[in-house]
Amino acid sequence: MKYEFDFYDKTNLKSYNLDQSMRYQLTMLDRLDVFTRKHCENVASLTCRLCEYLHCSPGFTEYCTICAYLHDIGKLFIPPSVLQKPGKLTEEEYETMKTHTTLGYNMCMKDLKLRPYAAGAYYHHEALNGSGYPQGLTKKDIPYEGQIIRVADEYDAIVSKRQYKSHIGISDTLKILIENTKPNPTQNKSNALGEIAENTKLGKNNPVIVRTLFKVVIDDIEYEISSIQSYVDDLKNELKRFEQIEKYREKMEKAKKDKDYYLEGIKMLLKNNETLENYLSIYEEYKTAYEKRKAIIDNLYNEIKIIKKLKV
Repeated sequence: MKYEFDFYDKTNLKSYNLDQSMRYQLTMLDRLDVFTRKHCENVASLTCRLCEYLHCSPGFTEYCTICAYLHDIGKLFIPPSVLQKPGKLTEEEYETMKTHTTLGYNMCMKDLKLRPYAAGAYYHHEALNGSGYPQGLTKKDIPYEGQIIRVADEYDAIVSKRQYKSHIGISDTLKILIENTKPNPTQNKSNALGEIAENTKLGKNNPVIVRTLFKVVIDDIEYEISSIQSYVDDLKNELKRFEQIEKYREKMEKAKKDKDYYLEGIKMLLKNNETLENYLSIYEEYKTAYEKRKAIIDNLYNEIKIIKKLKV
């Protein structure tokens, strides 16, 4: 009677036939802590989907996906006391955390097999308006792969923090990403005068990529609805069986003779550990499960309506 939905099941990259050299890059993730490794896998999955929806070439999609897998590899060198701190980081700790970009870049550059994918580690925290790190680059200097991975990284970080069990309420996460596409005139004051006018028109995230993320999320919500609907259909069939049992029971109670006929009918409809004594409680469990999943489906459809109205 238990149903669980894996947020990233459909976007899992098992569909890629990675060759031996690519498998080497992915083994680097085994050295990360469980939480960071899972995050890297999620970001890679989202990055892959984004590239597909952006109509990137297969070669670039594969390259960008590997970059995304390795984007947080520099966290290998961040002290656990900082990396795994449950509360808010101090200013000094935050500066330490920010070094994972250059640490990851240096690690990749020292390894010939990782070197082609160093951009993921180096650029995923750069922002179009120059407010990012480690270099404070602006749009014209940030590679496209960095812009894509940044959006996937930000999305998954929020999703993981809020521990969503379903896409219900996910539109609130997308609204945060929308805010980060908007310009902030208070930033870039230290830029050269020639750049100020251009950069103040930009936010942190590429709006085209954020808009594309909406399509990825809607696609995954529809997949979640489909998955739940299959479960709901199974529940519906079980409820019909219990309804038939109830009809037999009512007839058996009213019958003056042939009670055994209805009793045998009930026994034939009972399954597994169901008995005359416990089937009513099991019936109620099925009804509760059915109503709960139906409500989830309704809420998911509503979530799609909200997302389709969002503007970037």
